Amino acid sequence: MTTSDLRVGVVGAGAIGADHIKRIASTIAGARVSAVVEPDPVRRGAALESAAGATGYARLEDALDADAVDAVLIATPGQFHLPVLLPALAAGLPILCEKPLTPDPESSWTVLEAEQAAGRKLIQVGFMRRFDPEYAALRQLIAAESAGELLMIHAAHRNANVPDSYAQSMLINDSVVHEFDVVPWLAGSSVTSVEVRYPKRNSLTPDRLREPILVVMELDNGVLVDVEMNVSIQFGYQVTTEAVFEKGVARIGQPSGLQLWQDGAFRIGEHADFTTRFATAYDRQVQAWVDAAKRGTIDGPSAWDGYRVAVACRAGVKALESSGPVDVDLPDVPAFYA
Repeated sequence: MTTSDLRVGVVGAGAIGADHIKRIASTIAGARVSAVVEPDPVRRGAALESAAGATGYARLEDALDADAVDAVLIATPGQFHLPVLLPALAAGLPILCEKPLTPDPESSWTVLEAEQAAGRKLIQVGFMRRFDPEYAALRQLIAAESAGELLMIHAAHRNANVPDSYAQSMLINDSVVHEFDVVPWLAGSSVTSVEVRYPKRNSLTPDRLREPILVVMELDNGVLVDVEMNVSIQFGYQVTTEAVFEKGVARIGQPSGLQLWQDGAFRIGEHADFTTRFATAYDRQVQAWVDAAKRGTIDGPSAWDGYRVAVACRAGVKALESSGPVDVDLPDVPAFYA
């Protein structure tokens, strides 16, 4: 820790917030947690144990009034992002906002207007897959066209199970939301339509859910994408992507680590959740944000990217309840983000 460290206020001390607090304390260079903003005093106290020298606050405004932070990392649930984003933008602070930017296009557009009024890009949205080394390598391969042009993408997002709070719309808003960001980034193209198809229902699926689902996206460059979203598959956490080219196939997201041949069988461990599957991506994302914040810029998905995903998610939720493709209609990119 040095006097030049970026003083980060982490807003939200739940699972991902606590994870980021530990990450900044142990892994990230050039930053320290100076404030933990969490209305729940028990959770706030537990988080402060991992943030030596930090002060706890119930509201971001209190931390701002105390001049306690140089930058803000938002790790609350998405429905609470807007009330934190607006004062942070008004204060001119760099922001790393966990996905989603906000839960709907209207409030996301409000954020875009507030950021433009601030005069420079302050928001980096936490779509961490862009910082995963395998996704980055696949993007480079697609851009190089060394295997020919990209034709289609097959993706899968599988959870062993989900908590009782997980609702049907979260298949899109909490899970496929990542594909709505990373697929256009990989392919260099925007999503133009979304369709949801229902295969045979998993008997292990909770009664409140209807899944798995198959999400079909069409991109404006003609690439077709299918995403298997599966949250009751029991065996572990798995996120995989396969890109089909004119003269080859590339695949990422396969399990790695110890391989065991025993008793006539082969076994390799799978991830239990996102914290291990994307640990490197989270580290790289936060480090890139800290370094960029010190330069007065961002280094990752912008608020406009967050808005585009909000529009795609609305179409995806509509597709959950209808048949056939649902158009994803985006306005022109504001000149500020072009």
